[in-house]
Amino acid sequence: MFEELKPHIADLRKRLVISVLTLIVMFFICFSFYEPILEWMMEPVKAVLPEGSKMVAIEIQETFFTALKVSFFSAFFLSLPVIFWQLWLFMAPGLYDHEKKLVFPFVFFATLMFVSGAAFAYYVVVPFGFEFLIAFGSTVVTILPSIGKYVGFFTKLLFGFGVSFELPVITFFLAKIGLVDDQMLKDFFKYAVVIIFIFSALLTPPDVITQFLMAGPLIILYGVSIYIAKVFNPSSKEEDE
Repeated sequence: MFEELKPHIADLRKRLVISVLTLIVMFFICFSFYEPILEWMMEPVKAVLPEGSKMVAIEIQETFFTALKVSFFSAFFLSLPVIFWQLWLFMAPGLYDHEKKLVFPFVFFATLMFVSGAAFAYYVVVPFGFEFLIAFGSTVVTILPSIGKYVGFFTKLLFGFGVSFELPVITFFLAKIGLVDDQMLKDFFKYAVVIIFIFSALLTPPDVITQFLMAGPLIILYGVSIYIAKVFNPSSKEEDE
């Protein structure tokens, strides 16, 4: 059995090496330009900070480690097409010939949906969430956000939305290989809603508005996923015939 797994392990190692090397190269490129990237990350919170408030570093090493975190996060975004491409090539041996040709649509839409989720978080969720958090108690205290903690929370939020928006792409792949169909997703819908709201509560700031800003699109995407499963699941088509 181990002998049978050897080719798959070797292929997995090859895909991981290519992805990691791409990530490393992109990291050094992004580290050279981390300041404008950090400025872009800070824009949403700077727009809602009270007058006289500013971002601060509360530890000596905080700025350096923040630069590393910013560079790695940016490198991950730039490496997404290569990472998705390598993921598809790893799965390709188990696919039919006509399914293998879907590599470019898969890479394109997987990257597009991840970036769309991150963009939605940046332009909609982050401004609402931080405006609520900063406004709360700002009349009695001076807000001086830690740059390290802000970037950590910011990257976690964008990454969470990016992963969440992959739901239709994941459903498409699972439907194509017959692991899910629309009826399964419909039956699971009520549980999915509960999971979505729990996930949203854990990931977003502690206010109802931003939680709904995450849960709402995810529920819509789940509905889109049901339609995708209905269209692309082979077994569903056979049953209809």
